[in-house]
Amino acid sequence: MKKHKKKGSVSDTELEVLKVLWDLGQGTVRDLMEKLEAQGRIWAYTTVQTLVMRLKQKGFVSTRKDGKAHLFTPAVSQPELLSLELGDLADRVCDGRATPLMLTLVREHAFSAEELRELRRMLDAIDDPAGGGRRRD
Repeated sequence: MKKHKKKGSVSDTELEVLKVLWDLGQGTVRDLMEKLEAQGRIWAYTTVQTLVMRLKQKGFVSTRKDGKAHLFTPAVSQPELLSLELGDLADRVCDGRATPLMLTLVREHAFSAEELRELRRMLDAIDDPAGGGRRRD
């Protein structure tokens, strides 16, 4: 598993805000509030502001001034966050080993035919040293 600079974990409520930012691309606290309200989350302005500022402090969101408002932008993509979170889980639960995570996901998840084909392609690429795989022996 790739090692990334640890930025801290994302709480469930912070993740809700980050998902909205991924959808919007960028937005003010008001923009975030409107989108969250459309999803059934009615939070005070200060709550959303606190959550987005926590994300900024952790390095998951960047900000710039746009007139009087602050415009927030995701600083991490969903695949990047997933990699960070899985790396942290592997470190905490599996002594840094990714194999137990992968085996559990494969055992516990019902994959579509396309997902299975993609997994096979990935495993084949890892197994083929000429294909630039990352096999560890």
